[in-house]
Amino acid sequence: MPFKILMVDDHKTMLVGYKSILEFNDKNLELDVTFSHDCEDAYNIITSSDALSYDLIFLDRSLPPFPDKKIKSGEDLAVLVRKQLPNAKIIMLTSHAEAFVIYDIVHKIRPNGLLIKSDFDGDELLVAFNKILNDETYFSETVTAALKEQIISRGYLDTIDRQIITLLSKGLRNKTIASELGLSDSAVEKRKVKIKDYLNIYKGNDEDIITECRKLGFI
Repeated sequence: MPFKILMVDDHKTMLVGYKSILEFNDKNLELDVTFSHDCEDAYNIITSSDALSYDLIFLDRSLPPFPDKKIKSGEDLAVLVRKQLPNAKIIMLTSHAEAFVIYDIVHKIRPNGLLIKSDFDGDELLVAFNKILNDETYFSETVTAALKEQIISRGYLDTIDRQIITLLSKGLRNKTIASELGLSDSAVEKRKVKIKDYLNIYKGNDEDIITECRKLGFI
């Protein structure tokens, strides 16, 4: 069965290039790709009766808007996708490298992949696609740096959070961490939930926290 992708970008030649790159995926999937070039057309596709068959939605952030439905961008389309197509994966592309913009996209949309248009090439796009096929999340280097900057500048992880992360990296479990820090088991678990939210870990365990913190250079 073909892997169905909806690609939305107002630069038509870019979509052809993206499709060609993804055809070299590690799983040798046959791709069934639909192209869309503005928010109105994409909205109609996403809300159609057969939209649930899409496996992946590929969205540019900057798109011609659809004022009638208050869809102003690919970001708004991504919110719609999360409601209409809960099982579809989302890859977002954006030209905006500002840290606060990137952080807001990640927390609002929770995309499976996010890349900055100015700093990725075909090889990186293919790496991102292959990781997403394996149920991993892929953020480009600029995205990762921006997330770290925002987490630090907004003071999201306090001293206790950082201590918990350090102890997790040493293989300690909740009960031992609670004893070390003078907290209850439930307090440690609540903080871990908060940490995962700030690190954009949608599901996962202690190992996922450690992996993301290592990517960001926190441990």
